[in-house]
Amino acid sequence: MPLEFADSPSASSRPIHLVREAKAKGADAAGPIPEGASRWAEANGFRGKPGEFLVLPGDGGGIAGALLGAPKPDDPWAALAVGALARKLPAGSWHFVATPDEPFLAALALRLGSYVFTRYGKKDERDIVFALPGDTDVDRVRRVSDGIFLTRDLINTPANDMGPDQLEDAARKLARKHKARIAVTAGDALLKARLPMIHAVGRAATQAPRLIDLTWGRKDAPKITLVGKGVCFDTGGLDIKPPAGMLLMKKDMGGAANVLGLASMIMAARLGVRLRLLVPAVENAIAGNAFRPGDVLPSRKGVTVEIGNTDAEGRLVLADALALADEEEPELLVDMATLTGAARVALGPELVPFYTPDDGLAADLAAAAAATADPVWRMPLWRPYGQKLSSKIADINNVTSDGFAGSVTAALFLQRFVERTANWVHFDVFGWSPAERPHCPIGGEAQGIRALEQILSRRYRN
Repeated sequence: MPLEFADSPSASSRPIHLVREAKAKGADAAGPIPEGASRWAEANGFRGKPGEFLVLPGDGGGIAGALLGAPKPDDPWAALAVGALARKLPAGSWHFVATPDEPFLAALALRLGSYVFTRYGKKDERDIVFALPGDTDVDRVRRVSDGIFLTRDLINTPANDMGPDQLEDAARKLARKHKARIAVTAGDALLKARLPMIHAVGRAATQAPRLIDLTWGRKDAPKITLVGKGVCFDTGGLDIKPPAGMLLMKKDMGGAANVLGLASMIMAARLGVRLRLLVPAVENAIAGNAFRPGDVLPSRKGVTVEIGNTDAEGRLVLADALALADEEEPELLVDMATLTGAARVALGPELVPFYTPDDGLAADLAAAAAATADPVWRMPLWRPYGQKLSSKIADINNVTSDGFAGSVTAALFLQRFVERTANWVHFDVFGWSPAERPHCPIGGEAQGIRALEQILSRRYRN
């Protein structure tokens, strides 16, 4: 079970000392470490290096407490470093001797660090209860962590159990929980609904392509629309990926998983917004009716798209969904997608590029990212590169011919379908943690949504 919280330490609660390397022999932020603990640390070679952990022995073979090496102050993950305790501590009740500098993020890190994907049998049988300072907003910790757990669970589930049908089921379950309205347009009905590119990308799969459309909140409240790429598996289509390129393609619906997690946070907090969630859910499969390189597809917006590569399918399904979202001119339009490998080449797996024409929104995102230890980085919508998407027979090509600036040109492609909405932002997420960090194991990961949650909570708190 995820780590839980208590209002105050119980009589059996054991202390945790956060120790900086230079003070390992003497003191933590709360003052001197007990003399016996200091001697035990020295005998075991504990130096207080970031992340270093040591259990302290108690009377009769029991446990008296624990030491954790505190992170360096300039570590961008410093506020989340205590999440490692969730995987290291023995079962029982625990508390910090000194309140961490950022109690909310410390509490969030503890809960996030306790995550285990249990669908296929792996369990963590320990029960850990952590006492937090009384002014910590534990309800918000639970809302945010529950949304992130939803995102992780969806991404970690393999495609045989997370196709378009199951992604729709997850959205319906979330809608029922928060009394939201949901409508789904699937199969050939997409053509009648003027969503031809969603249909084209997903029509070769055994599970029908669809658009999931969830709405929640008062109709007269500010409109916030979230769009997430829901490609439940991506073979690359007829431009098929090599085997190594397919190994993680269960995560190609990571954009959808992220916006579902963010929607969960928004609705649980009952923010004063009219929320709309759009997820084009497809599988990019191979069959006789698969769309082909060289095809020209119509779009909802009326823009014709020449297919230079069937492996650039995510931007196609997003384009139809964004065009639909743009028609009602929301106050804020956010799309999230595992869109390009170029984003990983540019910024790696931990730092998420985002694109927006709105300088104010970009500044808010940068500040929120720093405050929540949820790193994002603004990239340019460099208009001259838009010429690289030109087509000799259609309005636009879905890829460039030279392969340069792949994340930038993908964002420019999407921007072509957002004309009315001033406040639009696109996140090119990875959706995966390739290495264990204190607050997350290897596997599916939420990115950008903690920063967005903070912005939305401050703007639209009831």
